[in-house]
Amino acid sequence: MGLFDWIFGRKSDSPEGRASPARFGMDDLARRVGLSVQLLRSMPIAYHEFEIPKRSGGFRRISSPDTQLKSVQRLILGRVLGRLRAHDCAHGFEVGRSIVTNALPHQKAAVVLKIDIRDFFPRTTAKRVNAYFRQIGWDTVASAALTRLCTHQGGLPQGAATSPRLSNVVNYQLDSRLAGAARGFRAARFDASGEMLPPEGLTPIAAAYTRYADDITFSLATDVPYLTHSLLSIAKKVLRDYGYELHQDRKLQIRRRYERQMITGLVVNDGVQLPRETRRRLRAIRHSIARGRPITLTPQQWAGWESLERMIASQSDQGM
Repeated sequence: MGLFDWIFGRKSDSPEGRASPARFGMDDLARRVGLSVQLLRSMPIAYHEFEIPKRSGGFRRISSPDTQLKSVQRLILGRVLGRLRAHDCAHGFEVGRSIVTNALPHQKAAVVLKIDIRDFFPRTTAKRVNAYFRQIGWDTVASAALTRLCTHQGGLPQGAATSPRLSNVVNYQLDSRLAGAARGFRAARFDASGEMLPPEGLTPIAAAYTRYADDITFSLATDVPYLTHSLLSIAKKVLRDYGYELHQDRKLQIRRRYERQMITGLVVNDGVQLPRETRRRLRAIRHSIARGRPITLTPQQWAGWESLERMIASQSDQGM
């Protein structure tokens, strides 16, 4: 199968892959999490629903599990999901990865394309979660039990401890296909109008892909509008294959070198750093502290900002 066929997902290449022969059942699951089969089967599925305001406007619906279910989900997270592999391009909720590692591949790019998945957790369906558990070797009964304990109203509940990790491991093939789209641009060679050229003596166009939860970023080393829009079309097609839709408003952004390119809150035009106004504010606060003047932040808030600055410096050095 060629790269084009693989990216666009022909019928012979199911987005969820084929289920592996079942190797693990309910007894294995009970031993793994340290609970009885009876408890796992009869666990009440109860959530508290509420909304919180988004920074960008509107509200985000939170489904918070009750105390008993939350405890079971934490056991599943640590003992069932912990060692499963997420794609290297998935940076949210993964140990050793962060908003910094998510931004690093896109620094000093000619053009940055940012897209946002609408209702990411609820649209990661229970059907796909169940298929994933089957794929990695749980039998029908154990897969159904895990799906029941980790999903709500047909999808991943935003508020469950298991949802962030599941959203990454379940989407391994999605990330692989989108990363493959970027690699395809890296392997191809184009002229200024976007026409493919013979490879001899030409410089390939480098592209990068990362995902941080529902935030998807592509970047290209050369600004060819045709390629940017082609990459967007490919991303839309691949995401639809997995049941996702994109926000078509201001959350879809194309930013070039002469504009501020921000990824997960960090500016990447000339290396990864906090926005200029934030850096100035932090310098002013540091100056006030040195002079013994009061500041508007609590000690915990200031410690958080200092920790973020250290993380940016440390992970940026490692990524160079």
